[in-house]
Amino acid sequence: MDGAFEAKAISILAVSALALLVVVTGGIVYLTAAEWRDRRRRSKEATPSAAKKRK
Repeated sequence: MDGAFEAKAISILAVSALALLVVVTGGIVYLTAAEWRDRRRRSKEATPSAAKKRK
């Protein structure tokens, strides 16, 4: 294997790994935010008297 080719392959793999890390982290953040939003909505629906008091 040529040294320049090996360095380029390692760079491509490193960039790919970083991109996958960003995508997975973004997915986890999205799912966490969606669960938090759904939990808030469910708790508001479960206690309709609390919603009436706020109005």
